[in-house]
Amino acid sequence: QVQLVESGGGLVQAGGSLRLSCVASGRTFSSYNMGWFRQAPGMEREFVAGISRFGLTIRYSDSVKGRFTISRDNAKNMVYLQMNSLKPEDTAVYYCSAGSSSSKPDDYWGQGTQVTVSS
Repeated sequence: QVQLVESGGGLVQAGGSLRLSCVASGRTFSSYNMGWFRQAPGMEREFVAGISRFGLTIRYSDSVKGRFTISRDNAKNMVYLQMNSLKPEDTAVYYCSAGSSSSKPDDYWGQGTQVTVSS
């Protein structure tokens, strides 16, 4: 089992940038595919980005491709989401996730961090 804690959310103006971080407990971090999901008010949780165990495979949703970058540091048990050119529609609670599936790593979740983009 793995526990996940996100940080780095906040309020930013449209066009700005934020970097989300997620730290994972346990000594088996590199055995998990990692991901970021988000959930806006009244909407279902949606996949944003995913990265395989050693970073060889990376996926993005079409809505963030070219603006967001996911990365991981297995030595530090960390996964990151660099978000550039933010838009008001990026406003949501962002969740770090871990799992066995590389396409949808959703076995474990963090508590979420709020990202608000003002226009």
